[in-house]
Parts: sequence; C-alpha cells; structure tokens
Amino acid sequence: MSYFDAASAAPLHPVARQALLAALDDGWADPARLYREGRKARMLLDAAREAAAEAVGCRPDELVFTSSGTRAVHTGISGALAGRRRTGRHLIVSAVEHSSVLHSAEVFEAEGGEVTQVPVRRTGAVDAESYAAALRADTALACLQSANHEVGTVQPVAAVAEACRAAGVPLLVDAAQSLGWGRVEGDWSLLTASAHKWGGPSGVGLLVVRKGVRFAVQGASDERESGRSAGFENLPAIVAAAASLRAVRAEAGQEAVRLRELTARIRARVPELVPDVEVVGDADRRLPGVVTFSCLYVDGETLLHELDREGFSVSSGSSCTSSTLTPSHVLKAMGVLSEGNVRVSLPTGAAEADVDRFLAVLPGVVAGVREKLGAPVPAAAVHEDVLVVDALGKRCPIPVIELAKVIGTVPVGGRVRVLSDDEAARLDIPAWCEMRGQEYEGEEPAEKGTAYLVRRIS
Repeated sequence: MSYFDAASAAPLHPVARQALLAALDDGWADPARLYREGRKARMLLDAAREAAAEAVGCRPDELVFTSSGTRAVHTGISGALAGRRRTGRHLIVSAVEHSSVLHSAEVFEAEGGEVTQVPVRRTGAVDAESYAAALRADTALACLQSANHEVGTVQPVAAVAEACRAAGVPLLVDAAQSLGWGRVEGDWSLLTASAHKWGGPSGVGLLVVRKGVRFAVQGASDERESGRSAGFENLPAIVAAAASLRAVRAEAGQEAVRLRELTARIRARVPELVPDVEVVGDADRRLPGVVTFSCLYVDGETLLHELDREGFSVSSGSSCTSSTLTPSHVLKAMGVLSEGNVRVSLPTGAAEADVDRFLAVLPGVVAGVREKLGAPVPAAAVHEDVLVVDALGKRCPIPVIELAKVIGTVPVGGRVRVLSDDEAARLDIPAWCEMRGQEYEGEEPAEKGTAYLVRRIS
C-alpha cells in the first residue's frame, strides 16, 4: 500500500517510536513531584521543551505542550483575544485557514466579536497588501497559516507579520503543515503546531506565546504548562514528538529536494495523462510533498475508493466526499474546480517507484470512474434562445457533465441555463467555464434550486 496522505498524518518516525518506548519506562511519574522519579520525569520534559523551542526558534518558557494542534489553536486564539479585549473585538483570518481556526472565529463572532476573512488568489495565497489593509485600530488578533493543508501553497507570513507588527497587532501562525520542514519566517507573535504532522505521535500540540503578548487563558486551568494547558502531561508522547521533530529537521533539506522533484513530476504529468484536469495551488511557493488536482466529470468519493483498490491512500477536498455535499472551503475560496479532487501528500521516504506507479494507474482509474458515472441524457429544452438543462436532484459531477454535453449544440454567443440544487455547482460551473474557455454570466434564482447561466464563446 502506498500511503500518500502525509498532510493528514505522517507515519510515525522511527526516532519517535524509539523515544516513546524509552520514555514509557523512564517518564511515567509526575514531573511536578520532587522525589527521584518525578525529577527524572521533569528532566525529560524540560529537555523535550528545549528541543522543541530550538526547532521553533523561541524561548523554552514561551512554549507549552497541548493535547492536540486543534487545542493549541483554540487556546491560542481565545487567550490572545481575551488578553487584548481592551484593544477591540476584531479578528482577522484568511479564507483558507484550517477548520480549527475558522471554528474559533465562529465562536468569537457568536459572542459579539467581528471577523474579517481575507480572500486569496486563485493560487490559494493571500495578498500581503490586502491582508495589511484589513488591519484596524480595534484589531485584537490576526491569524495566518504558514502553508495550506489542502493545496500546499506557502503563505507570505513574513510580510504579513511585518505589517501586523507595525500596526501593533499580534499574529498567530498555524504552522502545522510546515514546521517539520523548517522555522516559520517573520516576526510572528503566537504559533501552533501538531506533532502527528511531522511524524510524531498523535495527541501532542505546541502553543508558543512570545513574551510581551497579552494573553489570558479562558476556562479552567491549573499550574501545569504555565497554566495554558491543563492536565497531566502525556510525557512519553511529548518526548517522542520533540525527538521526531529534531530528526525530521535533520533530514529536511535533502528530503525536500527529492520530494519537490517527485511532486513536480506529478504536476506536469497528470494533465498530460488525464484530460480535463486542473492542477491547483501555487506551482512554486509550495510545500515539498503536496500536489493537488481536480478531474472534471468525476465523483470524488468514487475516485478515492478506486485509487484505494489500486493500493494508494490519498485524500480529497471534493464536495462529493462529504455527507453534507459542501465543497471544500479552501477550493471554494480559490475559485477552482472542486469535483474529482485529489490531494497527494508524500511522506518522508516516499519511493519514486510508487509515484511512477500512481501515474501509470491514474488515467485508467479516472477513465473507469467516468465510464461508470456515464453522462445521463439531459432533459433539455430551448426557451427564448436559451438552452435549459434540468439537473435538479443530480449531484456532482452530473450538472457539469450535462452542461459539457450540450454546450456544443448552441451557437457561439448562445446561452445554456443549468438548473441545479447542488451547492457544489456554484463552484464547479464557474470553474468549468474557466477551464473550457466559456463565459460564466452568473446565477439567478429559480423556482427550484438555482439557475447558472453560461454563454458559449468558443
């Protein structure tokens, strides 16, 4: 089985396994106690904190261990907002942040705060000047991921951090995807990360709060981890997380070069091997092992199942893989195709032969899924020089398939009106027009669902 979903969780690094087993023997006692076993546990905890702080580029007393990366995000955002309550009740996030950040923003908004979402370019990156323009006198906190978890695009953290520093606003960076590759650039104020993203054990997160940042922990707390992460520390897992972070950093330079070559091969070859594919994300400013593409006329869930049958574990941001049928907020913010979406995220040590086999298998898998789906004969009628396609009740990618089948039957300059009640159509039809060189004229209310207007221009 070829595991290509390291952006979700990287396989446990051998160093993490060794450290975990050793710490189970020596790190079981309470590090807050003064007897011998407690002192031994405290030494392990302090050493892990120092190693993690060195990797992050902060002081050891600025870093605490949490029960997960998500918990680190929630604690970091709520604590920073509470600490700067007198400044104002305004929070800035990018439109493509991890759900943990967006969920925190939703809670803040429900409690009376104001949230600004900064849009992104089609590559998935924010514009630093646009982000800076969102800063206000009452902005309490700004949040920006170091790199996107779905498409791999690296964000301009240093430039945004400079603007935030000039405005006197702390910047929280979600570094979950990038910390294993190197330190986060820029003069940020808070940082979060998650050990299972770099090959450490699950259940360990990092929260860094720079000295001088006003911070007030919300909810019940205790004396552990500077009062910012309550409960008995999972010391064996913490030791393993710090050890694996140091280990992957030692390998990062050479491995990044190798994985960039493999993902560049995927980015170049997939559009050549498979028709009607859009490769998304920034081609240059990106994480070493992540490449994402979307296939027209493909059910994303079926595609992932078929790839799994062929021995490949990949993930997707396609709306077709969600029980809610809601498109990925990242792909939606980018304005790219969501249907048939595949994210390949190569783990450290991924074999070149596995990548070549993936490229060999993919065309047949996509073709098979398209054939199984078929393209049902659309219920079409011409009214006032507009071809109406009734795709009500049909889920992705059927509305786009039906649009593609009939666009050639209308004259150049003619219109197709697609009726759909699938939320994914709001994203996929404009994306299809962008890919196929047709003009998307917008949407309008219909008796049922929504009508999407497309003008044939070629």
